[in-house]
Amino acid sequence: MIAAVRNIRRLTHAARVLSAHDALLPREYAGAMPLWATVARRVFGARTANGDVPGVRLAKALESLGPAYIKLGQILATRPDIVGDDVARALETLQDRLPPFATEEARKTIERALGKPVDRVFASFGDAVAAASIAQVHEAETTDDPPLKVAVKVLRPGIEVEFARDLSAFAFAARMAERASAEARRLRFGAVVDTLAQSVALELDLRMEAAAASELAENTKNDTDFHVPAVDWNRTETRVLTTEWIAGVPIRDPAALEAAGHDPKRLALIVVRSFLSQALRDGFFHADMHQGNLFVDDAGRLVAVDFGIMGRLDPKMRHFLAETLGGFLARDYRRVAEVHYDAGFVPAHHPIETLAQALRAIGEPIFGRVARDVSMARLLQQLFDTTRRFDMELQPQLVLLQKTMVVVEGVARSLDPDFDIWEAARPVVERWMVEQVGPEARLRDVGEGVNALGKLARDLPQLLRNAEIVSAMLAQGGMRLHPDTVRQIAEAQIARTRHVRIAIWIAAGALGLLAWGML
Repeated sequence: MIAAVRNIRRLTHAARVLSAHDALLPREYAGAMPLWATVARRVFGARTANGDVPGVRLAKALESLGPAYIKLGQILATRPDIVGDDVARALETLQDRLPPFATEEARKTIERALGKPVDRVFASFGDAVAAASIAQVHEAETTDDPPLKVAVKVLRPGIEVEFARDLSAFAFAARMAERASAEARRLRFGAVVDTLAQSVALELDLRMEAAAASELAENTKNDTDFHVPAVDWNRTETRVLTTEWIAGVPIRDPAALEAAGHDPKRLALIVVRSFLSQALRDGFFHADMHQGNLFVDDAGRLVAVDFGIMGRLDPKMRHFLAETLGGFLARDYRRVAEVHYDAGFVPAHHPIETLAQALRAIGEPIFGRVARDVSMARLLQQLFDTTRRFDMELQPQLVLLQKTMVVVEGVARSLDPDFDIWEAARPVVERWMVEQVGPEARLRDVGEGVNALGKLARDLPQLLRNAEIVSAMLAQGGMRLHPDTVRQIAEAQIARTRHVRIAIWIAAGALGLLAWGML
């Protein structure tokens, strides 16, 4: 009972902050709200002093509520089926930056974690150079001979307790929402909170981030244009992470890049190819490749930092993507539909011909426009939006891939406004296609023997046809599109997400009103 009261108080505070930003029951949806929701909006004092759209107002409100709410917003950015595409895009802009805590507190944390005075571990230890919701980074030098310049990441004091309190409130809210709303049960609010809790648990153990950096470094050790800072395991523990210091130029600073003699067009290629190689070749990718986490060193290598958010694609998912991409490029929409059914992503009661027709509506418009005008991330998003209408369950691996692709494309085009992602991806995708859907992959999938040879013989004509079409397209500079559009499908999807979004805003408002009324 005491825990429930505490959760209600925390949720009530959050509801008031959201209302102050007009993000709890936004004015844009007032016409669709029942009377009680309109009253609740007035009770909580909804107001706004600017012309921001709902998603931007929500992002600002979450930032003001603190670390757990920032992380919740980042999770919701991967769930457009809950908040709608426009709000999800706005949440991608969440700024995970907070004022630094005192350097003396950081020193105490290090001493407790490593069991030694800071001066025995580091010859020098400076003030924070960057601070986020969970940790901050300090510049330091080791006591080695010769001393090494390092970056020391330290968790915020009390951050574990703060997250535990907010996560308890989130779980309480999810349970109440799922009891009261069939839509909340369908969208699995509890699963969203579970995902957040799992993500936070990993980020609060800096040894896990160190392990992620180490694994990525091992995977990319032969990639001459990409570098991962080395981990200093002797100075790393649960609440402290020490890595090689990167003296590079921030990729977000075009003037500094130009002054250092770096070619922005080349860097744009490296950004995209590095990400695709990690995802498709290794199945393990940096899922937070925004401009603040990317630098260029003196050797011209792209250097990534901050490995708290990583993505994985298991062999089944990578095979699914290979078949899907190959089918789209070959304009074999029935094959793409079959891949979805074979993977068990779409319930069998949907006619495969209907799904193939819907996929055609996505693919055909691609073959009438030049490749540089086609976003790979947007194509994936259209695919997910369409398959959701066929009851395809959300695939977190794919959603994180697509969301990271949005960021990576943005970084590349900030470096080169005319960037052609399809041409940049061509060598990586070609290798991927051969490895995932070529004859060797077919044999590997089913094993040596008659079965493998029979499957290969059956699929070989289609494989050759797909390879021929893909090669021809890529050789001609990319894909060419049909002038038709998918306006009707887009309008239907917009209508659907709008209705879902209104239902969720109202459910959130009801939960907030309930919490306020129980005080």
